Amino acid sequence: MRHRIESRGRIPDGLQKPYALIQDDLDATDRLLLDELRSDYPFVDELAKYGFRLGGKRMRPALVFLSGMACGRPSRDHLLLAAAVEMVHTATLIHDDVLDEATIRRHLATVNARWDNEASVLLGDYLFSRALCLAADVETTHACRVLSETAKIMCEGELRQVYSRGDFALSEQAYLDIIAAKTSELCACSCHLGAHYAGADPDHCAALTRYGRHLGIAFQITDDILDLVGDERATGKSLGTDLVKQKATLPLIRLLSQSTRPQQEELLALLSRSENHHRESLRPWIQQGDAIEYSQQKAAAEIQQAKRQLADLPQTPARDALETMAEFVIVRKQ
Repeated sequence: MRHRIESRGRIPDGLQKPYALIQDDLDATDRLLLDELRSDYPFVDELAKYGFRLGGKRMRPALVFLSGMACGRPSRDHLLLAAAVEMVHTATLIHDDVLDEATIRRHLATVNARWDNEASVLLGDYLFSRALCLAADVETTHACRVLSETAKIMCEGELRQVYSRGDFALSEQAYLDIIAAKTSELCACSCHLGAHYAGADPDHCAALTRYGRHLGIAFQITDDILDLVGDERATGKSLGTDLVKQKATLPLIRLLSQSTRPQQEELLALLSRSENHHRESLRPWIQQGDAIEYSQQKAAAEIQQAKRQLADLPQTPARDALETMAEFVIVRKQ
């Protein structure tokens, strides 16, 4: 129990019911992660354990187990894969904090803030390598291939976002393509692996993969909304980093598209400033327009698409739990 509290912290109310179905599996995942992240070298051991504490809601492991349960019976492979996808997710968070120069995550100092960028980059690489080792312990090579391809797509998405910084003419579709790669691909991978290793038929496996992809897109849109108008005390992480890094997220794309040419010029001048006060400066603009409501509607539409993918699955508690998880994504405050 002590390990569960230290690693995951308090599970949000919206996830407690679906997680109750897989609580033992999630606890086993945490124990496996703690075991896998041990090192004989004190600094590496400390760093890896600290990175593990930055993990949060364990949504990706939950997707592995629930997708497996929705199609069959989870096995030891699901435990290995749940730990692997969580390692990949944590690695991306640690690397993201370097890219965004964030200082707080899960109410804790980020690795780059507590140590430095070099330690963060290497810790992320360390977690990626451990994840692939876990995937290699699964009975077939399918997991390694899928996880490696997923990591490649995620990196491409991040690189595309880096390249598009400052490009506030970015189209809504280009934005959606980027977040589908950098965020939702791992959710889709988690669902695919869970279904595949439970022996799901191709149609159900494809449906759950699509479910994960739509859920992941909605998750990132909600994240981008929170970065603009969220409460740091509730989210437990640095906010406003997208603005500082001049990322064209959906609320900004919408705001600019609904503005007149003079307004656009004023907004672009504001967004190009280097000072970290964009959230406060943008608040009047956000309050006057529909950028937040529009983005929330887009996220809600993705969740409806996600839930539709579950329609042909057997009516089971696992399917109900996946529906509940989808609903949580767009109402969360953290």
